[in-house]
Amino acid sequence: MAKGYLIARVKVTDPEQYAKYRSVSGDAIGAFDGKFIVRAGRSEVVEGEPDGLRLVVAEFPSYEAALECYHSDVYQAAKKLRDGAGEAQFTIIEGYDP
Repeated sequence: MAKGYLIARVKVTDPEQYAKYRSVSGDAIGAFDGKFIVRAGRSEVVEGEPDGLRLVVAEFPSYEAALECYHSDVYQAAKKLRDGAGEAQFTIIEGYDP
């Protein structure tokens, strides 16, 4: 079964408020057997124009698990802490399973 990924691109405008979200979002991801594999570490744009966005990737056992996590009450409660702390684009994508 192909894994599922949550990919977030975030422009943080209120770092203190965003830190509150960051402190609880991992528990919500973990509740659905997800784990962060990228969480805004070092990066370098090697092609195209840099946009300055924070990049986050979380891996889940399946596409369905990633969707279930995002729409869950536990994640939506965490998301409320992110509201007003910046602008974000979240994408759920199915991994490639040859």
